[in-house]
Amino acid sequence: MTRRRVALPLLLLLLLTAAAPAPQQLRDAEHAHAADLAAQRAAEARAAAAADQARALSLARVAAAERLRGAEDALAQAAAEVAALEQRRRAAADRRAATAAALAPMLPIIERLSLYPAETLLAAPLPPEQTVRGVIVLGALTRGIAAEAARLRAEQDEVAALQARLDTALPALTQAQSAQQALAAALDAEIAHTAAAQHDAEDAAAEAARHAAEDAARAGSLRAAIASIEADRRAAEAAARAAEAAALRQRQEAEAAQARVQQEALARPSGPGVGAPHGQLTAPVAGALIGAFGAASDAGPASGLTYETGPGARVVAPCGGRVVFAGPFRSFGLLLIVDCGGGYHFVLAGLDRLDAEVGRHLEPGEPVGVMAGWDPQNPGGARPRLYVELRKDGEPVNPAPFLRARS
Repeated sequence: MTRRRVALPLLLLLLLTAAAPAPQQLRDAEHAHAADLAAQRAAEARAAAAADQARALSLARVAAAERLRGAEDALAQAAAEVAALEQRRRAAADRRAATAAALAPMLPIIERLSLYPAETLLAAPLPPEQTVRGVIVLGALTRGIAAEAARLRAEQDEVAALQARLDTALPALTQAQSAQQALAAALDAEIAHTAAAQHDAEDAAAEAARHAAEDAARAGSLRAAIASIEADRRAAEAAARAAEAAALRQRQEAEAAQARVQQEALARPSGPGVGAPHGQLTAPVAGALIGAFGAASDAGPASGLTYETGPGARVVAPCGGRVVFAGPFRSFGLLLIVDCGGGYHFVLAGLDRLDAEVGRHLEPGEPVGVMAGWDPQNPGGARPRLYVELRKDGEPVNPAPFLRARS
């Protein structure tokens, strides 16, 4: 009986010893755990570096767009001056042509009277009193013709003066166009050069996020395995095993929460909002404001602003945020919507080209597209117009107080 009582605890001890892992196994598991934690930290660092690179590329485009804005302002001013002069020159030329057409039937009489005044009067077989009346009428006619001729000369002088001013303004327009085209080409080259890097950075961020999630899962699995080994070693202590299981669940929940926080940190927010209306946001385009918020229109009071832009003007994001729509939309043409955060959305419509896609994060002032071109020497042609709306929680608000005034 005594031997059996001694043998049973000995057998139990042998079974527990056989179930316990060797020290080398524990060390290997701990090393693997440490390696996975290091891999997770490296993935997080890669994600942060990719986000920093994407932001640097966006800021570089913002700076290039600011340099271009100055050239576009000069081009818009020169184009407006040339268009106004050309319109005045055409109107003066039309008046001159009308006056010349009115005088044309009288030119033979004017020429004969100027060469043979007496012979012309005496050639008509009229009584003396009618001849006198004819002289009076011809005098009045001559004065009228002289006035019309003077007006014609004045109109010709006006056309010549306007043409001279136009000839003086055209080199400035050409120079402004060349400067704008050079800076626009440089910006397009910058966009093309950085587009691949931007996508690479975004892909790296996504890949880093995926690695971080996988590493977190592997690390959690190893911690669970180590905890299970430790629990098996203390299998005889039911209370300790239950406490260890509870602690394991808490750690897993904490790790899952931490992974969610990391994923949220990698996915940047839509934007910081637009703040108070103190003129702090960049105007979306260079040009003249021709339509105010609330102005009468065919569809009722206008819900936004309308800009008449210079030829090929660059459009920039008024706020920082994420693109939620980019493409054709009904009669608006190409349309872009930027989620600025805080319930604010900017709507830009009427672009000729879009340079931003859905899901892309924008910095304030970053270029997003280009307006159509137009010929200032053809003032009858339609000028490009950009329509701008600002909405708060879906309702239109006046964008003007938020936009910085142009000097």
